[in-house]
Amino acid sequence: MSTIDPFARFGEVPLFSLTSSVMTDGGPLAAAQYGVGAGGADVSPDLHWSGFPAETRSFALTVYDPDAPTGSGYWHWAVFNIPADVDSLPTGAGVANSVLLPAGAVVMPNEIRRPTFIGAAPPRGTGTHRYQFVLHALDVAHLGVDPQATPAVLGFNVHFHTLARAVLEATAFAGGAEA
Repeated sequence: MSTIDPFARFGEVPLFSLTSSVMTDGGPLAAAQYGVGAGGADVSPDLHWSGFPAETRSFALTVYDPDAPTGSGYWHWAVFNIPADVDSLPTGAGVANSVLLPAGAVVMPNEIRRPTFIGAAPPRGTGTHRYQFVLHALDVAHLGVDPQATPAVLGFNVHFHTLARAVLEATAFAGGAEA
């Protein structure tokens, strides 16, 4: 579990555990989690969580690069309405129209307007980037967010329903997975 909560400035909430077999908190992303153009495969990692509040009614997951040279970061994946009885996502759940996501889960378009996971691809000259996998435990079973909205709109709505959150932050290096 990350000791740094990128959302702490909006008010403290309890933290719970988010892990992956292919990532460690603060460690590098595996080659498969890089973008195809950066030597990877655009494969979403497996994610497992525990320790969330008993009153959790659903989850929302975002994957964000705050270090992208955009002035506003870069959203790689956003999924909401993950049922409360789900405590993991398998490797590859981030493909378009994935049958690996639980029934009812909604995937939003990422920065390239595709409802998929897009891997890391920091441009040369921009150094090391952080990839924040953030899972929010929510007090509602369904968020009424337009599925075609942006992950930032999701974040705004999630803010008002978060009971607890888990953060797993990995890094990627400019130049690609083989750098």
